[in-house]
Amino acid sequence: MRPLSFLSKLTIFAFVISTLPVLFIGSFSYLTSTKEIQKNVNESKMELIAQINSNVERKLTTVNQTLNQVVNSSVLKKALDSPLNESDFKLYNDLRTEIRNMQSFDTRLEDVVLLNKQQNWMIKNSGLYRLNEYKDHEQLTNLLEVSSNTTWILTPSSWFYSEESVGAAKCNYSISLIKKLPTNKLHKYGLALANIPACSLQDAANPDAQPLDDIIVIDERNRILIHPDSSLIGMPIEEGGFTKDDISLISADAGASGQFTTTINKKEYSVSFLRSQLNGWGYLSVTSIASLTKESNKIGFYTFYVCAFMLLLSILIARVGSRSMYTPIERLLNQMGQRKTDVKTKHADEFQLIGEQVHHLFQSKSQLEREISQHIRQVRIFSLTQAFHGNYKKNELLDKLEQFGYGRQIREWKTMAVITLSIDFSDNSAYEKKDLNLLLFAANNMIEELVSPDNRLAPVIMDQVIVTLIGSVDQDEAVFHRLLYSLTEQLQQEINSCLKLQVSIGLSLSFHSFHKLPIAYKEGLEALKYRIKLGKGVIIQYENINSGMHYLKLNYPTHKENDLMDAIKLAETEKAKELVRGLFASIFAQELTPQEYQIPLTRLLNNLLIMMQESGIGLNQIYHANGSLYEELLELPTVAEIEDWFWSVIIYPLIKIFNSRQNAQYHNISEKIIDLVHHYYDTDLTLEECASRLHYNANYISSIFRKETQSYFSEYLTMYRFKMAKKWLAETDMPVKDIAARLRYNNSQNFIRSFRKQEGMTPGQYRELHGGSKQTHLLDNLAK
Repeated sequence: MRPLSFLSKLTIFAFVISTLPVLFIGSFSYLTSTKEIQKNVNESKMELIAQINSNVERKLTTVNQTLNQVVNSSVLKKALDSPLNESDFKLYNDLRTEIRNMQSFDTRLEDVVLLNKQQNWMIKNSGLYRLNEYKDHEQLTNLLEVSSNTTWILTPSSWFYSEESVGAAKCNYSISLIKKLPTNKLHKYGLALANIPACSLQDAANPDAQPLDDIIVIDERNRILIHPDSSLIGMPIEEGGFTKDDISLISADAGASGQFTTTINKKEYSVSFLRSQLNGWGYLSVTSIASLTKESNKIGFYTFYVCAFMLLLSILIARVGSRSMYTPIERLLNQMGQRKTDVKTKHADEFQLIGEQVHHLFQSKSQLEREISQHIRQVRIFSLTQAFHGNYKKNELLDKLEQFGYGRQIREWKTMAVITLSIDFSDNSAYEKKDLNLLLFAANNMIEELVSPDNRLAPVIMDQVIVTLIGSVDQDEAVFHRLLYSLTEQLQQEINSCLKLQVSIGLSLSFHSFHKLPIAYKEGLEALKYRIKLGKGVIIQYENINSGMHYLKLNYPTHKENDLMDAIKLAETEKAKELVRGLFASIFAQELTPQEYQIPLTRLLNNLLIMMQESGIGLNQIYHANGSLYEELLELPTVAEIEDWFWSVIIYPLIKIFNSRQNAQYHNISEKIIDLVHHYYDTDLTLEECASRLHYNANYISSIFRKETQSYFSEYLTMYRFKMAKKWLAETDMPVKDIAARLRYNNSQNFIRSFRKQEGMTPGQYRELHGGSKQTHLLDNLAK
């Protein structure tokens, strides 16, 4: 029997599954609707109690901060050592002012109490008291026994009775922030209490006018702080109908949250809870499950009618839909060069064939990823090698390090040093010099394992020496020096222990900027050279061989010379003049003998002549004398004369020649770029793509375009896109989001913001303002 094609199987399957949902979806929907409703409500309740938690903690934090200002104020510190008699009225008045400043409508503070057991006084809103004469002084002084210097506790409001609050709404309990005084001494003999009526916290626990009949707040000892029944405030949560199992769930660690169901007064409730990380308070939302499932019966009727309609509809479109779904598979087979007859003779179905092709594709992808990973590692090692050799500019070096994942080191490292490690062979060594590369590889791996990646860059092998940069976030050079020396000793010992090898390590001077990396590398190599005196298996610090001075880097300023060459070719006179000054400043900034200065000067002259020759410019076009340029250069006595000679004899004549050449071709290049913009403005067109199409360097054509059009490429492209946008807005009904998509904006909001910034109005306002032009355009089309 021939196997069925996938199209036949798909058609049969479509008929089968069109009937199965009718049998199951009704009952399933009815059963799950209650759970889904409860889930959604629970999620909203979790958000609600999180918001309540945030509101309450914001108030508590505000109270804590303002009370900190009071307890740390000079007025209170002075008062703690004073008996506060009638002669201390000013000091008392200042304290009262500090207290009143804390009490605001936002914090809902009812009273702030300061007491001093040692000096026997207490200050609150209603005045100054002798502590031993206050009726609740024993309860208040017992608060000195609490374990923490700062804590929130639930206290009876009667402790803080005040004549000022007579006639106000009574709240039996207050939530008090307690701070022991003085704060800067071990012996505590005073207290500062900020009292918030527990009832007033209900405003903070009532966001968006939610009812309070299902919100409960408890403290860390499971006593009720907020409850719809105010008579339960201050009582254990068991009084609210919760069981021991419920309490064990609620009494979780700080920061814990969750949901569970429980029975309260013979009714089922869903409880969502959250434990605060600030003070361990618990926030509970209690919701009746019966109220959640009230609408589920309606869902059952709706589900029945919808399922019946779905059954009829699925039976009607089964064949058409099956054929439509099979079309991409058929197209995919055609693209793979396979025919249906091949599928039937060689495979069970089309997907087996497609699976084999995809499997082969994934194998190729995995192999490609492995190769790319290896290449990335090699490129990183190559880039680090270039960095140690000083082949990057300062900004370019930082960009390279950022690119290879060293951004955190760039931002955080304050002190750095380069270590260079070389393997020392001895007569009794078990290895030969032919094993050097393998031993370097092994030592390199050991450095990667022993030194944390947080404290190093990837070690690289350069000229039979392992080089790596060690860094630290500590700015103290003495601490860093000890860390570095300890690290190198550990490396030396571990390599000797594991590989039975002696290694010597050179340490550069410490430095604080990544651009000094090449200098530190040379210092490390220079330190290793002193093995000739010190022997094998030593750790050599460069500061011990160069009086603590950094290695003098006598490198030729290649980067500045390259920039000068580019400026000459682009005929940028002012930039070239500035680069000449900078180049000569770099050359003569080095401490060299007069004879040694001849080397970089002749090198510069030679490179300029090579560039001139490669550009097809003859020497007779710039130099008309019969003598030698080199001899003429070496006879010049001062820096100013040398700089002027290079400019007037070589550089400026070359600029004039390149300028005459470029004037002829610049205009042509700019026209080609403008033509590309006009044809491809609705694609992801870039300057690099234009350069590739025109076979020029991107920086070169950017400079030309700016010189010719007085604007950057990106500015011109944006301007033309806005021009097309205004045309479409005025002449078509194209939606704004489609215009934004055509002009390569990520979303319409970005386009609207850019359009408003450019035109001073939104695209919609522009379309309303220029609607007449669209009408005219339509009439013109009708006339045609």
